[in-house]
Amino acid sequence: MRLAVRRVLTGLPGGGPVLVACSGGADSLALAAATAFVAPRLGRQAGLVTVDHGLQAGSAERAEAVADWARAEGLDPVEVLPVRVDGRPGGPEAAAREARYEALIAAAHRLDAVGVLLGHTRDEQAETVLLALARGAGPRGLSGMPERRDVDGVPLLRPLLDVPRADTRAACGALGLDPWADPHNADPAYARARVRADALPALVDALGPGVVANLARTAGLLAADNAALDALADAALADAALADARTREGGLSVAGLAELPAAVRTRVLHAWARELGATPAALSHSHVAALDALVTAWRGQGPVHLPGNHQVRRHAGHLLP
Repeated sequence: MRLAVRRVLTGLPGGGPVLVACSGGADSLALAAATAFVAPRLGRQAGLVTVDHGLQAGSAERAEAVADWARAEGLDPVEVLPVRVDGRPGGPEAAAREARYEALIAAAHRLDAVGVLLGHTRDEQAETVLLALARGAGPRGLSGMPERRDVDGVPLLRPLLDVPRADTRAACGALGLDPWADPHNADPAYARARVRADALPALVDALGPGVVANLARTAGLLAADNAALDALADAALADAALADARTREGGLSVAGLAELPAAVRTRVLHAWARELGATPAALSHSHVAALDALVTAWRGQGPVHLPGNHQVRRHAGHLLP
């Protein structure tokens, strides 16, 4: 655990603190303990933030208990972040995740943090890949969770993506820590809980214990491929062959798009749709496929409707918003 944290913290630029996002569960609690040990030895200030979603009885008291433990461990700054989940779009998991990340990013800005450490493990990466497979996701979804993702200028860092969940439990045991077991993690109403309790253990029984590491490694390999394709798409979107219409109504050249390999073209269309204002969370494969049909299967069809009340039409050899 400490080696994983040291690897991520070493060379992290900036003089501000690094924050550990800690729920009190075994993964994030072990991460916080490892960070409290490693960060001072690297000359890095480390703090902790814990989010109170307010979804369960006693959540405020549990959050305060985590904060009290963190202060006793020498972590500073330490904050409890109450959030409101009700009224947000999507299911309860998505709403809680959105509220949590908003609070973490806001806290990082307020505290001038150089990064936020998240306690996702190798097992969670494997679960993410299985869930993406079940949704029929492409390479972006199968890439799983990145080790680093910058959101509004804040690096979200996952030091434990190569660490099995069993090690976080063992670390808590070795340090005499008593982690909290979130009942949501075992609630079969949630897809991830069913994957954790049933699907992944069944794969391990059928294919051997190496399947978890192999799924996580597959995510890493796909992430590298996906990054390369995204770079090609970014270059193509800025290329003159596509940009000849961008000065007139912000469109794209159909001829330029048609010359691109399908894997690059669909990424260009996805990125362009987001530029137009399409809601990222609601922008799906079907939307991008419909845009692609305006290029590759043109039959005079009408405009494509994108989430966020945007439309794209084909006119005079161009896709136009």
